[in-house]
Amino acid sequence: MTGLTALLLFTAWTLVLMLVYVGPRVALVLAMKKPANSWGRDDKTDDPPFLVRAKHAHLNCLENLPVFAAIVLAGVALGKSPVVDQVAAFVLYARLAQSAVHLVGVNHWLVFVRANFLLVQAALFAYMIWGLLQ
Repeated sequence: MTGLTALLLFTAWTLVLMLVYVGPRVALVLAMKKPANSWGRDDKTDDPPFLVRAKHAHLNCLENLPVFAAIVLAGVALGKSPVVDQVAAFVLYARLAQSAVHLVGVNHWLVFVRANFLLVQAALFAYMIWGLLQ
């Protein structure tokens, strides 16, 4: 898998997570069961816990997507795509695993596992940056 493909799939996953929690909200608005302004950024919601976790998983993706994009696109711009290509798929896999764990729940051990998947991504980011700077 190339870095650009991994980046596109990472982006697609981010959009899927958004649709998971936005879709039911849109349905509620269209059914006139809730006004569209029922979900302020800092407001407490009555969303089911799974939808709250999906929103948080989506926001986690948004935090890392620009970093991954910058690294992949820098690799392309520098003509060093192979540096990124060799590990980009593992960034995607770690992100998918982190999101999946996030969707399952938020107990101590799940958060610990999720944090480790984040650390894997950070280590891979550092590895790619180091390789691009050589």
